[in-house]
Amino acid sequence: MIRSMTAFAARAGQTLEATWTWELRSVNGRGLDLRLRLPDGLPGLEAAVRERLGAAVARGNVTLSLRLETKSGPTRPVVDEAALDAALAALAQVGERARAQGVEVAPPGAAEVLSLRGVAQWTQNAEAEDAGALVAELLADFDVLLAEFRAMGDREGRALEGVLTDLLDRIAAMTEDAAARAEERLPETRAALVAALARVTAEVREVDEGRIAQELALIAVKADVTEEIERLRAHIAAAREIVADDAPSGRRLDFLAQEFNREANTLCSKSGSVALTRVGLDLKAAIDQMREQIQNAE
Repeated sequence: MIRSMTAFAARAGQTLEATWTWELRSVNGRGLDLRLRLPDGLPGLEAAVRERLGAAVARGNVTLSLRLETKSGPTRPVVDEAALDAALAALAQVGERARAQGVEVAPPGAAEVLSLRGVAQWTQNAEAEDAGALVAELLADFDVLLAEFRAMGDREGRALEGVLTDLLDRIAAMTEDAAARAEERLPETRAALVAALARVTAEVREVDEGRIAQELALIAVKADVTEEIERLRAHIAAAREIVADDAPSGRRLDFLAQEFNREANTLCSKSGSVALTRVGLDLKAAIDQMREQIQNAE
């Protein structure tokens, strides 16, 4: 079944000591890009969340945020002295390099230094809920959030599957129409070749029959679209199998759509008739629509 990369889920939860709100959203992406915005002071939470997301999502730009508020009293910052020393050294290096290039950089204030990631962590007082217990509560709630997120992706995927199936039906019908138009043009193509041959032989005293036969064969091969029609039929069958497959299908369908487009382009270039060219252009338009839809498939 097709799954959509576009999905969203949100949940709010609480215990006696804390309240929180999750938001999980995903949009199209070439690979899997996880962006997590989680509060500090929750050991093991980020690693566990990353592991669950990596197992549940194959592709997409995924953003997860958690807003957490505690009810047990005020919090206080605890400074990591090693991180502070590293931050101050980096700031000093930036200042020296800027002065060396004639650039004046205003020194940061203490509040700005404390806001640098890793320099300070905000911890609750001794009456706060144990961090391990809170992480367990959060992960249990996250599992529900992830299930809701996947359910939305599945719903969007079912709608996407219906659209792709309709487009494949249209492409299949156009392919058969192209095959019929190619058959219809054969008498006209033969007549044109015979007329061209008559003009050439009428103006040439000595005719190399073998060379003429060779040239006519080359012209016939260049105008033949049988292979393009057969490859389009094979691509349609392969696409239907991929759409029905349970495995992530977006990359495979995207590659197959490129093959569809290549055959449609060749069909148009070899058409030799207005009717077949018109079918080829309609075919290209339907393939472009399919490629746009495939961008949403995981």
